[in-house]
Formats: sequence, structure tokens, C-alpha cells
Amino acid sequence: MPFWNPWHGCTKCSPGCAHCYVYRRDEMYGKDASIVTKTAAFNLPVRRDRSGHYKLQPEAGKVYTCFTSDFFHPAADAWRADAWAMMRERSDLKFYFITKRPERIADHLPENWGSGWDNVHICCTCENQEQADRRLPVFLSLPICHKSIIHEPMLEAIHIEKYMAQYHDAIESVSCGGESGPGSRLCDYDWILSTRAQCVHYGVPFHFHQTGRLFKKDGKIYRIKRWNQESQARKAGIDFEG
Repeated sequence: MPFWNPWHGCTKCSPGCAHCYVYRRDEMYGKDASIVTKTAAFNLPVRRDRSGHYKLQPEAGKVYTCFTSDFFHPAADAWRADAWAMMRERSDLKFYFITKRPERIADHLPENWGSGWDNVHICCTCENQEQADRRLPVFLSLPICHKSIIHEPMLEAIHIEKYMAQYHDAIESVSCGGESGPGSRLCDYDWILSTRAQCVHYGVPFHFHQTGRLFKKDGKIYRIKRWNQESQARKAGIDFEG
């Protein structure tokens, strides 16, 4: 499971950013996570070994891209064209990234994008109803071959039925997860089940990713250790394949 972070750092833009893990981690090392910088790994997809073969190979799995920033952050505008070019060159790899800035996507796609590239999967994250209503109408109308929705950290019940009614054939998956780390906000299992029911109704695959640290179920609040949050979500057994 390779990670490619061509740039690092981000600026907070919505409630879901309040307890960003990048900020938390950078603070440990005295770094300012709000400063976006190009990384030493910028050209990772096209690096070759001594035999001339690409170091990243398809069998390693999808390439998790820009997980310590936002691919469409304005501070990265000068570098994005080169990043797109590397993804185009490496059409044998699957690039997967998440954005909170779908309003910037249309103006920052490569000229030869067409109806989308099959090796690029873009996810839009919406932590509450306000952000879902702001981001999803923009995101779901874009020409993207593979698009998904993520509610993480899920901060309240979110209703996206009207978007799935129109775009269910274009949504590859919806996933939900609670918040981890210090200061974590509560995630209610009823919110998760509501999103699952919406997905089942429209035949959209659903995944429960993690409980988060504060998890409410059947009226009781559980405090779940970080290393148990994903396994507890799996034990719920509520994923839906569509």
C-alpha cells in the first residue's frame, strides 16, 4: 500500500479539519502544518531502480496520494501540472486521493483529461450536512471516472439521498468513520446506519471504516482505543457491496 505525498501541509477549511492529524503530528516536531511545501518524494511515481524499472509497481496496490495535504490546495498550483503528468505516464498505477476542495477541481484538471482518467480515483469528504450540500453538487457533476464520498470525521447525521437519486450510477462507494486522537468528537452509530440505509436504497456500496474514539451505540458512549477502532467497525458487519 504505497503512499505518495508530493506536497505536505494544508490550511483548515471546515469543521472536519479542527483536529487534523497532520497538524497534530507536525506539532510534535515543531513544524507549522499550515505551510505547504513540495516534498522530497515529489517524483516518486517515476523513480527507477538501478535496472531501469519503476520502483512503484502495480502489484503494490493503489497509490494513496496527497494524504498529508489536499491535492487541490491553492498553494500547490505551481506543482500540480507535473503531478498530473506523472500520473499520466504511470497509467498502470491507480492513484487515490481525497479532497475538501471540489470547487477547485474543474479549473485544475489537465488539458487531456477528457471525461476522466481510469487510473485516478477522487474522493470528496463531507463531515456534516452543510459541507455535503456545499461540496457534493459540485463534485458529483464533474467528469471523473472513479468518484467516492467519505463522511469522516462524521460529525452528525448526513442525508445525501437527493444526490444519490441523481448520481448513484456514478458513485462507486460511500464510507463513514468517526474521529480519532485527542479532542475527538462523538460519532453516533445511528448516523452510520442512516447512511448505510441510504446506500442500500440506491444500490451504492457502503463501508464503515472506523468507530472513532468516542462512539455512541444504543444510548451508551464507548471510549475506544485507536488500535481497536477499525476492527470494531469491521465487527459490526454492516458493509454493503451494492
